[in-house]
Order: sequence, then structure tokens, then C-alpha cells
Amino acid sequence: MASADRATAARKPASRRGGTPRRAVALGALALVMGTTALAAPAQARSAADGAVTFATRCVPPPVAGIPPIQGTTTAEITVDRATPRVGDTVTVTYKVAKPAASNPVDLALPADIMTPSGEVTLGGAQSGKLTVTGPKKNPPVPGKGEFPPFSMTGTFKVTAPGSITLSPGDYNIHTSYIMELDTPCAVSSPPAPVSRTIVASGQPGANERAIALATASGKPGDRVTVTGTKFTPLTGITLAGRAGQAQTADRLTFTSDAEGGFTGRLKVNDRATTGIVAYEGSSWSAEKGAGPAAYTVTDDTPLPRDSQRLTASVTAGELSMSQEGDTVRLSSVDFGTGGGADGDLRTITVKDFRGGPAGWSLTGRVTDFTGPSGSEIDAGRLHWVPACTTKQGSPSTCEAGSGGVVGSAGATLASAPDATLTGGEFTVDAWVSLKVPAYTAPGSYSGVLTLTLT
Repeated sequence: MASADRATAARKPASRRGGTPRRAVALGALALVMGTTALAAPAQARSAADGAVTFATRCVPPPVAGIPPIQGTTTAEITVDRATPRVGDTVTVTYKVAKPAASNPVDLALPADIMTPSGEVTLGGAQSGKLTVTGPKKNPPVPGKGEFPPFSMTGTFKVTAPGSITLSPGDYNIHTSYIMELDTPCAVSSPPAPVSRTIVASGQPGANERAIALATASGKPGDRVTVTGTKFTPLTGITLAGRAGQAQTADRLTFTSDAEGGFTGRLKVNDRATTGIVAYEGSSWSAEKGAGPAAYTVTDDTPLPRDSQRLTASVTAGELSMSQEGDTVRLSSVDFGTGGGADGDLRTITVKDFRGGPAGWSLTGRVTDFTGPSGSEIDAGRLHWVPACTTKQGSPSTCEAGSGGVVGSAGATLASAPDATLTGGEFTVDAWVSLKVPAYTAPGSYSGVLTLTLT
């Protein structure tokens, strides 16, 4: 990148800076790609049995090549971004083919960036199935009859069961877009291929089993409703409160649960807008330490003046969501022997919080290592960002940009909005990113995946 362009990129966050319930509600991903030296896959935790495997493969060249199927050997490895996930977590899987079984079947040389790989990863053990993975349209030139270069493919799956989950390389396909659109499918000769990676999933610890029940589902303004609760923390402060949609009302009652975590309380409900009752531990509502809302209706039968009519209306709560302008970020190139920052801007992310409740939100990101030619990598900890966030006028909440610094495989906060009596609104999130490339990194294109989580 020219020095003037670098200066412009470095100044960008300052000109854009302005500002999710407590469970993951949305995910997004951005592929980060760098030119002459480029970005990659997550830091791995591997067991002694994990690593690269080889397996017999049958590849079928395109009919135009006029040659029979190829019986060859593939060398591949499966890596993951988390080796000990919990049930409900999303795991990013990278299928790295270090040595494909197929090669260029014709004498015609193939230019750079015309190969697009795709494939499958086989899940076994506690969770079975097939995971689809895809790779970028990226390759060095391939001479006539030359070997196909290494490539990587990435996909995600959600953990649905606790226990050991095995991951094995599956079938893959090499699509070329040059003169003609051609495919070279390669299948595992004796499926499944050897296990390359094993992860151990745990059940969701501390699952919330708290529950409440109401003696009656309706009452007049000022009536008391009897609420019973079970499986709360023993001898802990409990708050009963009214709900009007997603917002908490001023009707509340505090007391202490009994030695078995149960309670019985009588909450006086005055707010005519009440639609439910909640109970929770601590100073404010949280889904992790609360129960409800249990539906409750205030029946307002106050006599109307003669010749009058009562009009009612309701506001329906929406959802917390996010969207992004695109899924690929191309960073600037750096020179071999010099290194430095490969810079760029994330695709703009829009967060919409239409819940209308008291909960804020948090948008975080974590990145994989950056994989390049012949299995070379740039560590995820070398990706830095400077976040920026702006709030749409009229929004009840004001978003806050995360701190600038390392993103890494552990992740960092991109933007957030705090809890409040009433939250919500629309927010635009951006970030300037820079991959700090070591001076003598092998030339080639590197890529990594930034996963965004809104909670």
C-alpha cells in the first residue's frame, strides 16, 4: 500500500467513531484475505492422536481431459478453533489439504486464482453427520500436468451433544474456472478417512432450572398475586417484579428464598400495562438467574364515564439482530523481507435492538490463524483492530466501541450497549484492522476467518 494510503487507513477510525440479552443471538463471519503475503486458522489444542492423516482417494478428472480416474493418496489435517466447546457452541472447522491426490490433468498451464475447493468433514462419536466446508478462489499458477497446490476449506457446526466428537476428512472437489468451468471430484476410497481431530464437548454447566407458578393469571389493579418458586439458590435474595412487555415495571417485592431454594410471595400489581411476572436473584433481571415471565393480565374494570369509550393499544417487542455488508475483506499487501501491517476496513455491521427491554448487548469477534501456501501460517494474535460504533438518532441506547488492540483466537469486544431501564435502537459498527506480518513470512496469499457473535 502506498504511504499516503496507509495514512488514510490509519486515520479512518477516528472519523467514524461514535457506539445484545445474555445469550448468543446472532453470528456472522468475515473472510480476511491479504495480497502478496496474506491472513488464517485458529490456534489449536490437539491431543496426542490429532494431526495430519493420509488416505486413499479416487479422483475423477474432467471428461475433456480424456484420462481415467486417478487412484492416489491425500494428506490432510482438520483443525478447530475450540477443542473443548460446550453444548450450544459453534465450532469453526478448517479442512487443510496439504497434498491433493489429483493434479492438473492437461498440458495447459493454469493461471493463479482460478481454483475453488469445497468438501465435507465427517463427524463421529457423540455427534454424527457431515459438515460442508468451502475455500477461497485462490491458488498459485499450476504448470501443465503439475501437482495441484495445497488448499484450505472452512465451515462451522453447532455442538448438540456432550462427549468426544471426532472429525475426519471427507470427499472434496476442485473447481477450476479457466476457459471452461471444470470439476475434479475426489472421494475417500474407503470411508471414513482416519480421524484427524477429536474435540470434547461438555454439557451446558449450570443450566437454569429455576421456575415460577402463579396462583391466578389475572387480577384487578392493586390485587396481589401469589407466586411460588422452585430451584432458586437457597437462602438468597429474590425479587418478584411485574413485566410490561420486555420492560420491568415499578411493581416489585424482595425477600429471601428458603433452605431448599423455594419461596412463596404475594406481589401487589398496580401497573395496568402488566403482561407477566418474573422472579430473579441479584439486583437486576438476568435470564441466567431468573424465571418467567409467567403471563398475567390486569383486568381494568373501572367504570367509564357516560357516553365514553376505552381505547387500548399495544407495542410488540421485536428481536436483537445483526447484518453485514459483505463477507470478504481484502487487506493491503506487504513486502517479503520488510513485513509490517496489512491493513483494511471490516465490512460495515448493522446491529438492530428492537426488544424494548432492559438488557444491553455485546458484539465480539475472534479470528483464526491465517493460513498460506504449503501450510504456512500467521498467528491470530497478530491481528489488531480499532473499533468504531455510531448510534442512529432517536435510539434509546448509545453504543460504545470496544478497545483497540489484539483480536486473536480468544476474541475481543467490537462494540456494546449497556443495560438500562429501556434499551434499543439501531447501530453501525466498523473497525480498521491490521495484520502485523513478520518480515520473512513466506510469499503467498494468506486468509483467516473472523467470527462475530452478538449476545
